[in-house]
Amino acid sequence: MIKTYCIRSIFFFAIALAFIACSEKKKEHIPMPNTDLSKISVIPKPLKTVPTNSAFALDQFTAIYTSKNATGFEEVGTFLAEKLKSKTNLSIPVNTEGNNTVERVIYLNQSDSTELASPEAYQLYINQDSIIINANTSEGAFRGIQTLRQLVPIESNDTLAPQQIWPVPSGKIFDNPNFAYRGSMLDVARHFFSVEDVKKYIDILSYYKINVLHLHLSDDQGWRIEIKSWPKLTEVGGSTEVGGESGGFYTQEDYKEIVRYATERYMTIIPEIDMPGHTNAASVSYPFLNGNGKTPELYEGMHVGFSTFDTHKDTVYAFIDDVVREISALTPGPYFHVGGDESHVTKKSDYIYFINKVEKIVQKHGKRMIGWDEVAIADVDSTSISQWWASEENAKKAVEKGMKVILSPAKKAYLDMEYDTLSKFGLHWAAYIPVDTAYVWSPEEYGIPVENILGVEAPLWSETISNIDELEYLAFPRIIGYSELSWSIPANRNWEDYKVRLADQAPFLDRMDIKYYPSPLIDWKKSDFTYETIKKD
Repeated sequence: MIKTYCIRSIFFFAIALAFIACSEKKKEHIPMPNTDLSKISVIPKPLKTVPTNSAFALDQFTAIYTSKNATGFEEVGTFLAEKLKSKTNLSIPVNTEGNNTVERVIYLNQSDSTELASPEAYQLYINQDSIIINANTSEGAFRGIQTLRQLVPIESNDTLAPQQIWPVPSGKIFDNPNFAYRGSMLDVARHFFSVEDVKKYIDILSYYKINVLHLHLSDDQGWRIEIKSWPKLTEVGGSTEVGGESGGFYTQEDYKEIVRYATERYMTIIPEIDMPGHTNAASVSYPFLNGNGKTPELYEGMHVGFSTFDTHKDTVYAFIDDVVREISALTPGPYFHVGGDESHVTKKSDYIYFINKVEKIVQKHGKRMIGWDEVAIADVDSTSISQWWASEENAKKAVEKGMKVILSPAKKAYLDMEYDTLSKFGLHWAAYIPVDTAYVWSPEEYGIPVENILGVEAPLWSETISNIDELEYLAFPRIIGYSELSWSIPANRNWEDYKVRLADQAPFLDRMDIKYYPSPLIDWKKSDFTYETIKKD
C-alpha cells in the first residue's frame, strides 16, 4: 500500500509549514475550482494518477523549500523557480527563512521510501496549500518537477482572488520510468550545430524526461571535437560538411559546456567517434590512418561505406587511444560510442580484429563501449552494448552474447526519415515515418527480450538539414512520442489518448520557438502565444 508521506517527509514538511504559521497577515481561504488531474495532458504519461478534484493556488504567496543537506535538491528547487518565473512571472523564493508572506509551499523532499523503485522515481502530492515531491535522489526530484511544470496552466485565473493565481490540479501522481535509457542522437558531423543549438535541444528533451543525448562527433564529412594531441582533426577535418558549407567544431571548452548544461538537466552525454568506417575526415587530416588504398580528400557528399581505418597499424590504435582518452576525460557519463556501422570496405576479419582492440581501449579509459548493431559480430564481451538500427540478426547475436541492446530501428525510430512524400527535409530509404507510425509500436515486443533492452534512442542524422529550424522540423513532434515509448508502461500508451495530449503541447512548443512539423494527423491546440510576445517556459 502506497503511503502518503514517509516519516522524514512529515518532519521536514512541518518545518516548511512553520513558515506559513508565522505569517503576520493570513489571507482568506481561496475557493479553488474543481479540476481533474487525470485530464491534464502530461507527456510522458505517468505510471498512476489519482485526482482529488481541487487545486493548489500557485501565486505570489508561494515558496519553494527543499530537504536540508540533500545533495542537489536545492539546485532542483532553484531550477523550478526559474522555469515558473519564465511561465508566470512569479518570483518564487527558494529556502528563504523568516518569510512572513508565505501561504503555500512547494516542497522537494528527499525520501527514504523503498516504494521509489529507481533513482528517477518520484511521488507528487498536490493539495490546496501544498505540493510535495518525494524522491530518493535529486534526479528523481528533477523528473518530478518536469511533470509539475506541465500541470501549471498557461494563463492565470483572475477571478479567484485579488492576486493572479495559476490553479494546479490536485491529486497524487506515482511515477517511475519503464526504461532507464531514454535517448536521442544528434548528428553534428554531416552538418555542424552550435553549442547554443545543442543546448536548446537539451532543454526540450529534458522537459519530456529524455535523459541521454548521443552526439555523433565524427564522420566522412567532418570531425567536430578538438583533440589536443591531434590538432589537424579539427583544422582540416572540421572544415567541411555536406553540401560544401564551412563546417565547424567544438573546442574542449565548448564540449565541457555542453556536458555541464546537460548534467544540470540530469542528462548523460554520449560521445561517438565512428570507426573503422565513416572515417574520411580523420584520414584526410592524418593520411596514415587511411586503409582504403585511395588518396584521401575532403568529402562533402552523402555516399557512405567507402572509408576505413588501416586496421593493422599500431599507430592507428595509438591514435584511437589518444582520442578516447581525451574525450573520456571530458565526459563523466559511463559510455563511449565507437560507431562500427557500414564499414563496407573493411574485410570482415579485419573488422572483428579492430572492434576487439577498440573495445579494450574504451574499457582501459573507464568507459563502457556502445556500437551500432554490426559490432555484435566481433568477440565483444557482455558489458558492451549493441545499438540496433538495421539488422535484427545482429541484435539477436548481441542477446546471445548477453549484451544489452538499445532499440533504434530505422523503420520506426529514425528522426531523419521523411514524414510523408510532402516533407521538406529528410530521407526515406528506411521508410516514411508519420507521427502515428513513430508512436504505434512497442519496444517490448520488437524481437528482443525485455531483460536485454537498455532503452530506446531516436537518432537524427543531418544530411538534409543545416540549421536548428530544420532540425526541429524533423525531431518534433516525433521525439515527444519516443519519450513516452521509453518512459511509460505499455498499458499507459494509446494512440487515441496520446494524440490529444500531443495536440495540447502546441502552446509550449510555440513559447519555446520550436519549428515543429504540424502533422495533419493531430488537431493542434490553437495558441495565441508567440515567441516574440511571451517569455520562454
